[in-house]
Amino acid sequence: MKKIILFILIAYTFQSCGIYSFTGGSAGDAKTINIPFFPNNASFVEPSLSQEFQIALQDKFLQQTNLSLVKGVADLTFEGEISQYRIAPIAATANQRASQSRLTVGVKVRFYNTLKEEDNYDKTFTHFYDYDANSQLIGSVLEEAYKEIFERITQDIFNEALAKW
Repeated sequence: MKKIILFILIAYTFQSCGIYSFTGGSAGDAKTINIPFFPNNASFVEPSLSQEFQIALQDKFLQQTNLSLVKGVADLTFEGEISQYRIAPIAATANQRASQSRLTVGVKVRFYNTLKEEDNYDKTFTHFYDYDANSQLIGSVLEEAYKEIFERITQDIFNEALAKW
């Protein structure tokens, strides 16, 4: 009898864990997602930025949800554009030269949830990456900057859309 009760308790515990998401987000009843190209409308255009951001955002949702990526009509749709790409000095040396620079990227996002329209939003997400002013923002420095910026922005977009904490 004790084994049956223990079995029922264990089965109930595992069954109730099925609704919890370790990523902190829930797509609810949504099954599909559409993330089209985000054009670069910033005053300074970095050629690869739009495509790399689109891929990073798609990867975030595909890795952390069970949604299927589709083109066209979907349960969840993210549209937008790169609205800011700026490089500025942020720290100076004693001889009035920049010692650190900051790359700031801003992405304007319009989120549409056809299943729960009250979750829709239109918001701008920004993040930055600081680097040595003596370095050029190319090659591995640019890759590291994109990696850090995209990780933060895509996580913020994911949280705003699906994580209702």
